[in-house]
Parts: sequence; structure tokens; C-alpha cells
Amino acid sequence: MKLKIRVDMGEGPFEVETNLWVITQWERKFKRKVSDFANGVGIEDLAFMAHIACQGEGIMVPIVLDDFIKKLVSLDVLNEADDIERPTEPAPTAGL
Repeated sequence: MKLKIRVDMGEGPFEVETNLWVITQWERKFKRKVSDFANGVGIEDLAFMAHIACQGEGIMVPIVLDDFIKKLVSLDVLNEADDIERPTEPAPTAGL
């Protein structure tokens, strides 16, 4: 599962994408499973995932999560990133 998150720390927005590493770090910290997303995700959850994703992509952010959250102007989930690869191409349709 991947999420695309728009982060703005006051210097203009940028996007990061979660990956398996980010999700496992979230599960470890919050003692929850990714299936819990169906019940809703809190802003701290999103901030944590954005924080770890930024670190993974080499984006300079405060080391301490709370310091990162203090700098946030906005944090938005854009969509679930399309991480499903099609094993085959769709069949062509017959023209009329």
C-alpha cells in the first residue's frame, strides 16, 4: 500500500510517497496494523508517515517527530498511489 502525501512546512508544498518501510515503521510505533486504515487515519499517523517518507527520500526534516509536526503548515493525502502493476495488458476491443 502506498499513499501520496503533500507536505508543506512553510516553504512551499512537496509530495512524498509511502512505501513498505514507512508502513512497517508506522505499525511498530503505533502497535496497529495497516488494515486499521479502514477505520480512519489520524493526523499524527499521517505526520509520522510523511516524516519517515521524507527521511527515506533524503528530504531534510527535523529529527524529532514533534518538531516536524510543529513546522507543518498543511498535510494532505492526495490519493493512494497506484502500486498495482498489471500482469498483462488489457485485451483490445473490437471497433464498430
